[in-house]
Amino acid sequence: MKLKKIFPPLASALVDAGFEHSPKTIQSLCIPKIKSGADLFCIAPTDAGKTSCAIIGTIQQLKEAFEEAPRAIIITSSKEKAFALEEQFKVLGKNTNLRTFVAFDQGILQYQKDEIYDGLDVLICTPKRLMELVNINGVPMTQVKLLIVDDADLVIRNTHHAIIYRIADGLKNAQVLFFADQWHQSFDTVEERIMKGPHIINTLNDIEQD
Repeated sequence: MKLKKIFPPLASALVDAGFEHSPKTIQSLCIPKIKSGADLFCIAPTDAGKTSCAIIGTIQQLKEAFEEAPRAIIITSSKEKAFALEEQFKVLGKNTNLRTFVAFDQGILQYQKDEIYDGLDVLICTPKRLMELVNINGVPMTQVKLLIVDDADLVIRNTHHAIIYRIADGLKNAQVLFFADQWHQSFDTVEERIMKGPHIINTLNDIEQD
């Protein structure tokens, strides 16, 4: 991951967080692909740095706050993972004005809808709550440029593929990124249905496929 090619405010935060001296292999492989605008499957073990890739890629692509509607939707497996992801955003996005919000199952649905419509750039959410919000027109989709699924093998395994397809089907030319600990058989359908010639980076099998 060459920091000179990264959005300067993000590059500065990466240096402060120590990424310059200890970048993870998965970040060096994935960030250039994300930066290029390509769809991507990233398969690597737990703690390999996949979530950081998702955050770095999102900040790199969005750069700064813009209007009110979310431009990135990140789906993750649990409330705890969603808030942990937002905490990393605060660290790596500290030099930007990007706005994040977490929507989760136990929260008050109308409050979460109101917060989303008040304006944000990145919506981080659990699959079930995202479906509930979509069902009440609680997530404006007109500006979404990134659809990211973290813990994608777990999300798909828990039969939340319907909301992923519903969101993807409503988007125009959005970049789709999947991060998972292992390849799931449903990813073949995902690739065919909602992705455009995705790159596949699988460190478990030393695969990098364009």
